[in-house]
Amino acid sequence: MHVSKLSLSMLSLLAAAKSNAFQSTTAAAAAAAGARRIATNTAFLLPNKSAVPAAVRVHHQVRGGSISTSSIAAAKAANAEVSASLEDMSPSYKELTTKLKIVTQLRRASAVLDYDRMVLMPSSDDAAAARGAQQSALAAVIHEKATDSSIPKLIAEAEADIANATTNANVNAVNAGSQFKDELRVLELTKQSFQKNARIPVDLEAKRAALASSAYGAWVKARTASDFSIFAPVLKDCFDTAKEVAVCHRGDDTSIPLYTQMLDEFEMGMQADRIDAIFAEIQEALVPLIAKVLKAQTAPSTDALRGTFDIDQQKKINEDIVTTMGFDMEHGRADVSIHPFTMSFGPSDVRITSRYSTDEWYQGMAAGIHEAGHAMYEQNVKDSCMDIDSYLSMGAHESQSLFWERHIGMSKEFCTWIFDKLPSSTRELYSPEDIYGAISAVSQTEIRVEADELTYPLHVILRYNIERDVVEGKMEVDDIPQKWNELMKSMLDVEITDDAKGCLQVSHLVSLFVCLFEFACFVT
Repeated sequence: MHVSKLSLSMLSLLAAAKSNAFQSTTAAAAAAAGARRIATNTAFLLPNKSAVPAAVRVHHQVRGGSISTSSIAAAKAANAEVSASLEDMSPSYKELTTKLKIVTQLRRASAVLDYDRMVLMPSSDDAAAARGAQQSALAAVIHEKATDSSIPKLIAEAEADIANATTNANVNAVNAGSQFKDELRVLELTKQSFQKNARIPVDLEAKRAALASSAYGAWVKARTASDFSIFAPVLKDCFDTAKEVAVCHRGDDTSIPLYTQMLDEFEMGMQADRIDAIFAEIQEALVPLIAKVLKAQTAPSTDALRGTFDIDQQKKINEDIVTTMGFDMEHGRADVSIHPFTMSFGPSDVRITSRYSTDEWYQGMAAGIHEAGHAMYEQNVKDSCMDIDSYLSMGAHESQSLFWERHIGMSKEFCTWIFDKLPSSTRELYSPEDIYGAISAVSQTEIRVEADELTYPLHVILRYNIERDVVEGKMEVDDIPQKWNELMKSMLDVEITDDAKGCLQVSHLVSLFVCLFEFACFVT
């Protein structure tokens, strides 16, 4: 039911865009608010919930700005009644949630250090080492609190308190189950998280945090020098550490492939062999199709995207666009980084970055729109500090960013709306139709984030294949550049002669992610 509502609402929003909704900032803001409400009122986008209680739905609608004051009061009362009733009757549940919220806040504090590291921190080795030590120390504290030995006992006691509620003369079994549905899910998620965290030694957790800092600095240096050998030793350590963590998370069930275990951290339940099948089908269809398209004699010109452009002016235009979309600058900010990303410290502080070029204006704008899609999702989740209200999956997250970047940001109507914001040098030579043609062109490019819709999936498949082979021991880290270049040639007919535009364009690995799982971009 929720998916059907989402589909209908998305179609309605796209229809609004098709009727020139983006020709005025007011209409654009209304469409953005509608999209926020769509995203946050949909059960499968509200992670870890099997359904969305009415009080929670109203909470998210309030953030979209369409509910009356009386409804706001009713929503607050409904939420308070549900949560207070269990905390009043279960001191164990109250103590447990207090502990969980502390862990969340500590993780947010660590994320602030992470954001600073990638945006503002000095680039020296000493600074990276110091930040690594800070994050390592904080990771140890977080791990200690997340594996507090009292947590299993508190979970069991809270479950017993809920079960006892069914015998209360005033609460029958059906009502108790419905009333405490979210709380039961909190207990289920907490139990799963505790078991996984408890399997990781504290020194491994600290090492993982420190390595993320030192690896990022090494990646920046290697990318600047376009020399993979600078990064290779650290990257090997990243892979080894990530695999060690996955082995701990997997526990005794060695029937689970290690790469599948890694994927489960981001796409719960997704099997690696399922991705293999999806990607094989996509690659088989796309490679000949792209070759055919590239031979066409009517390819649109991309000249309208090129010229000489002031960086500060691009930043200003980008901020205008993302705020019109609905990104709340009072609860976020936009910065510049080597690789665009979004980071949330809770709905009240969500930050995005982009990168800009002086000789091309569209890529910086597209990255800003993409990241704002991620950020608006984060700004509209409930700020309970509980896993139940965190994002569902990377696939759900990517669906939001790509909806804005591709469906809205690449539409004819958007090109018409954005035209008056572009530099006069572009407006004097080109039309909105020229802009639309330029951003829709299919071309061979080395850089994934700059790829068109047709070639983008092959960039993702390439990364997936390489990463999985390294994890499974079929490839050595030192062989990545050669394999990367071979696949770029065979899949996209692109010659790579520069590591910076080849395998070093990827930054996610330094965070010890299974980073190449962006199949969500087109699977979802």
